[in-house]
Amino acid sequence: MNQEALILERLDRIEAKLTPLLEASASMQELKNDLTPLANHAVKSLIEELQEVESSFQLEDLLALGKQLLRSVRHLTYALRQLGNLIDFVTTLEPLLKSSVPQIINYLDDLEQRGVFRILNATLGIRAKIAAEYTPEDIEQIGDGLVALLGFAKKLTDPQAKAFFESMIEVPCSVDLSKAKCVSPIGLLWGGSKKELKDGLGVLLELTKGLGKLKEASSSAATREARRMGE
Repeated sequence: MNQEALILERLDRIEAKLTPLLEASASMQELKNDLTPLANHAVKSLIEELQEVESSFQLEDLLALGKQLLRSVRHLTYALRQLGNLIDFVTTLEPLLKSSVPQIINYLDDLEQRGVFRILNATLGIRAKIAAEYTPEDIEQIGDGLVALLGFAKKLTDPQAKAFFESMIEVPCSVDLSKAKCVSPIGLLWGGSKKELKDGLGVLLELTKGLGKLKEASSSAATREARRMGE
């Protein structure tokens, strides 16, 4: 093989190696030609957008923000971890909410149908009227009175008290006042021999003994009130 054949062979090998490079260069040039208008448009849009914040934006602010982010990496990591836990909690709770929310809605609708919310609204109106009519001191005194009434109601639960008041309620039903007649002192002495009158006088005597305790209770209440006012 002569010298010229060797040179031509080498040139063919070089050409074969350069062909892919030339094709890649051509592809890159085409890509550059395609991207250049898009890049120019993006840069132009970025410049226009930055002009709106030009008066408020300073490079020092961006640097300060970067430093603050670097200092808060640990806090950001913790916040992201807690956010993940919150998402897991919501994901776990979602099936329960799907089943319980309709029940809650039905329950609230039932309360609305029975007028519970209207009663609550009326109660608020009553509170407003009480606040306009009475001072806080008056409300405190009324509260003391209600506490005393509750104590009285508690005492009414005693079996003897219940039996006494039930008997007292039945008395008007068993007495016919239309048959009542005028009685003279002699008639009173004559009626005293009857068993019913004797029983009634005995009950009246026991009640009179009990009424004597009202004086002591009134004196004690007055003393307590005087002490409270003195404090």
